[in-house]
Amino acid sequence: MAAKRFFDGDEDQPNQKRMKTKPSLASVIREVVMVNFLENFCSALEPMLRRVVSEEVENGVRLISCMRSISRSPSLKIQAADHEQKTSLQLVFSKRLSLPIFTGTKIVDTDSNPLQILLVDATDGHSKIPTSLPYSIKVEIVVLDGDFDRPEFTWNKEEFDNKIVKERTGKRPLLFGELNITMRDGIATVGEIEFTDNSSWIRSRRFRLGARVVAQGNSQNVRICEAMTERFIVKDHRGELYKKHHPPALDDEVWRLEKIGKDGAFHRKLASRGINTVQDFLKMFIIDSSNLRQILGVGMSDKMWDVTSTHAKTCNLGSKLYRHRGHNYTLILNPICQIVSLEIDGQIFARDSKFMYSPYIMKLIKDAYDEWNSLEEVAEQALLTQGDVMVGQQTQIMSFMGHSQSLITDGSSGGDGGAYDWVVNSGFLPQHSN
Repeated sequence: MAAKRFFDGDEDQPNQKRMKTKPSLASVIREVVMVNFLENFCSALEPMLRRVVSEEVENGVRLISCMRSISRSPSLKIQAADHEQKTSLQLVFSKRLSLPIFTGTKIVDTDSNPLQILLVDATDGHSKIPTSLPYSIKVEIVVLDGDFDRPEFTWNKEEFDNKIVKERTGKRPLLFGELNITMRDGIATVGEIEFTDNSSWIRSRRFRLGARVVAQGNSQNVRICEAMTERFIVKDHRGELYKKHHPPALDDEVWRLEKIGKDGAFHRKLASRGINTVQDFLKMFIIDSSNLRQILGVGMSDKMWDVTSTHAKTCNLGSKLYRHRGHNYTLILNPICQIVSLEIDGQIFARDSKFMYSPYIMKLIKDAYDEWNSLEEVAEQALLTQGDVMVGQQTQIMSFMGHSQSLITDGSSGGDGGAYDWVVNSGFLPQHSN
């Protein structure tokens, strides 16, 4: 019975040993082979990885060392850039800039025309013949530091870009206007551009204008060298408002003359006597220079007076002439009340005759001065068609200048008429052709 119970009890418990599967010989072999393979593979891979990493590290070190040597040596840097982007195509400004340049004023060339940029081939020497490309080019106008004075077209793109000047903090963009233009057939015309700030705040106190390519169709790998103008100073516009003109124009306000400040004491004194323009000043100087001197007062020294009057005498008189008629005479004057021709009762008088100094002639000139606004304006060409009226005028007046030169220094003629004989510019005199 005991043996039976033991058998029965043993039959009720799960036979754990029977449930466990014994590993087969094949699986054991596979595991051993796999472990050995991994050990052998890692052993073989390790030196190869060490060698690859070592080579890459060495290459990286050499590259860093090379870059450092290039950055320390500008010549190597230029050579590297030239090797990568050798080109003969260059942008150039067709003409020099019109100077001086003021803030808020349109930038133009020496002919007062809009700036023009050309694409040229450096192999043609210094020729400015445009070179056409089969695609358009986008060009940007930038401001450069004035101390960027590398020899022409020897810089690279990085050097050029590093010299671009941006606006001061809190200021408007330094250059305003049409800064991005399209070049076709090797020519691009710049629209209206102007500076918004002066150049006094940078170390060189001067700017340059530059032009660089920002897009060039489908040939991005072709380098086109940038253009650069000469150095120049940019002044505040308020300086232009008060600047003197050299030479002055007849219709310039009188304060454009040296030593006469705008809204200053001299300006106010002259304006109170109806002398508002350079022409008014010169007419008074010719008719009665001593009175003009008194109007300016003791505040204007003799030296200042010489500077002002000398500046006024450089004025271009143009070609306008004025006719003053009387009951028996015709008087032709230039724009500053100097005699060009005098006819009395059909007789023409030469300027070198003593009669021209008579009180009678002086009175005729003074009358013409007082009635200036009613004088008849005539062209010198019209006088040339009037027969003998203008015959020999050039000879007569030039012969008279020998005497009148003595009047230039002190502004007096020795008579009541002041300095009316002074000749400012003989360019107004009509030329007689046979």
